Amino acid sequence: VQLQAFGGGLVQAGGSLRLSCAVPGRTASNNGMAWFRQVPGEEREFVAAISWNGGSTSASDSVKDRFTISRDNTRNTVYLQMNSLKPEDTAVYYCAVGRGSGYSADRSFYRYWGQGTLVTVSS
Repeated sequence: VQLQAFGGGLVQAGGSLRLSCAVPGRTASNNGMAWFRQVPGEEREFVAAISWNGGSTSASDSVKDRFTISRDNTRNTVYLQMNSLKPEDTAVYYCAVGRGSGYSADRSFYRYWGQGTLVTVSS
């Protein structure tokens, strides 16, 4: 299953970006989804997650006051709205489809992964 992530780019600190992740068909319509990010040489880290129907979300402490995850199941798409970006948010961002209707901060919960989109925040 190929997930397509879009919306990365170069932005100044304090700016905003919205990432999108398109999921083919109904692959994720009953599954939780998440965004992770990774800096070269470091572990892939949890950013935010959302339950299958959008009724519940979670975000890491480092982003919870600035990033918002949402989804539109009619479009088979999950979004990550990123505001007040900081240089330390610079990373490749990956979307993922979970193995169940909920979510987890554990990478092993996720079955399918997108190819990643690069976000660079300049100071």
